[in-house]
Amino acid sequence: MKNYPDIGIQIPQIYLPPPGIDLTRWAVIACDQFTSQPDYWRKVESFVGSAPSTLKLTLPEIYLDLVDTPHRIQTIQSNMRDYLEKGILQANEGLIYVERTMNGKTRKGVVLALDLECFDYNNSSASLIRSTEGTIIDRLPSRMKIRENALLELPHILVLIDDPDQTVIEPLVKVKNRLEKVYNFDLMLDSGHLAGYRVNDTVLEEKLLSALRALARPDHFSKKYNVSAEQPVLLFAMGDGNHSLATAKAVWEKIKPVVGKSHPARYALVEIENVHDDALAFEPIHRILFGLKKDFFVSLDSAFGDSWTFSPASNAEEMIRRVDAGNSHQQLAGIIGGGRTLGVVEFSKPTSNLVVGTIQPFLDAFINEGGAEKIDYVHGADVTVHLGIQNGNLGIYLPGMHKGDLFQTVILDGALPRKTFSMGEAREKRFYMEARKIA
Repeated sequence: MKNYPDIGIQIPQIYLPPPGIDLTRWAVIACDQFTSQPDYWRKVESFVGSAPSTLKLTLPEIYLDLVDTPHRIQTIQSNMRDYLEKGILQANEGLIYVERTMNGKTRKGVVLALDLECFDYNNSSASLIRSTEGTIIDRLPSRMKIRENALLELPHILVLIDDPDQTVIEPLVKVKNRLEKVYNFDLMLDSGHLAGYRVNDTVLEEKLLSALRALARPDHFSKKYNVSAEQPVLLFAMGDGNHSLATAKAVWEKIKPVVGKSHPARYALVEIENVHDDALAFEPIHRILFGLKKDFFVSLDSAFGDSWTFSPASNAEEMIRRVDAGNSHQQLAGIIGGGRTLGVVEFSKPTSNLVVGTIQPFLDAFINEGGAEKIDYVHGADVTVHLGIQNGNLGIYLPGMHKGDLFQTVILDGALPRKTFSMGEAREKRFYMEARKIA
C-alpha cells in the first residue's frame, strides 16, 4: 500500500473474487437504491440464491432499522470472515481502472482509497475532500453499526474530480489493452456491463498522481474558479454515497485515539470519476410522501403564502416537460397525487437557487409536524408517478442540475441541499465489486 497524504489518497490492496465465481451473482447494486421497491430486492435474493455474493456482505437500506437488523449485521460480519478464510476474496495489488457500460455509453473510473484525514462532511467544510450535499447526522449511527467490527468494506461511493482536460483517468483508456483484465461481465437485472483492469504499473501510477497534483495546485485552483489564492483547494467532491463516506469518517474519528493514525480504517475505498465524462449524467432525485396525514396544499399555503401557484397538467408527460423547462427564476415542481391528481407547483419567490433548496426545508417541516408517515427519495419519473398516484401517497417530481456547476457551487456556497442530484438512474448506480480490509 502506498500513501500520498498531499493529495489525500492511498493505492490500496484490493480484494476480488478468484476465477470460477459467478460475477453476475457476485456484484449487487448499492444498498441505498430501490428503498421503496421490495420486489427488486426479492428478485436479487432469488437470483443470487446460495452463490457467493456481495448481497451477503452488505445491508440493503430497505432492511435498515428493522427488528432483525442486529442479526443481519452479525451475519454480514461472519460472512466476511468466511469469505476471507475460504479464499472467495483474494488480494490484488494496484489501482483498478473501471468501465461501466449501459445504454450504449461507457463511464470511466479508477478505484483507490481516500484519506479520511482529508475529509470533513460538515456543510462549511474547506477540506480537500468535501460533501456536495448536507449530511444528516441522525442517519450515521445505524450505518456505523455495520462498519464497526467489520473486517471489510465494499464501496458504492463515487467521488468526482473536475478535470476538463481529461488528464487523470482518460489516459488509461489508451493503454487498457496492455493492462490485466480482472473482471468483465454483465450485471444482473438489466444493469449493463462492468469491466475492470489492474493498473499495476509504476509509470502509469506516477502519471495519474502527477495529474491529480496538478489539479490540486493552489495557483491552478484559484485561477480555475476565480477565487483568492488563500481559498482551500477542493480536489474530490462527493458524487454518490455521501452518507457512506461520512459513516467511514465518523467510525475513524471514534477509533483513532485507540488504534493510531496508521490503521487501515483511516482510508475508504471509492471510485473516482471525472465530472466531464460524456457518459456521466446528473439525474434529479424525486420525493415520495407516504401515508399523508395533512392536506399538502394547505401546508404549502401556510409556508409560502401567495408566492406559490398550482396549475393542473393533462398527463404525466406534460407535467415533466413543464418542470424540466423551469429555471432559477421560475422554479417548478411536479405534483402527483395528494388529492389533485397531477399538476405543477411554481414558486414565485424562491429561497434558493435550486428548487430542491426551496422545497426541501418545507418537506422536512411537513414530516416533522406529522404531515406524512415518511418520505423517500427515488430515481426516475416512472417510479415517481407510479408511487405518487397510490392511495395516501404524494409524489414530487423535481428538475435536475447541470453537472458543470457542481464544483463552483460547492466552493462558493458550500454543500447543496441533500438529495439534490444523482449520478444516473437507479440501475446505473455503482455495484459492489471490490473489497478492502479495514481491520
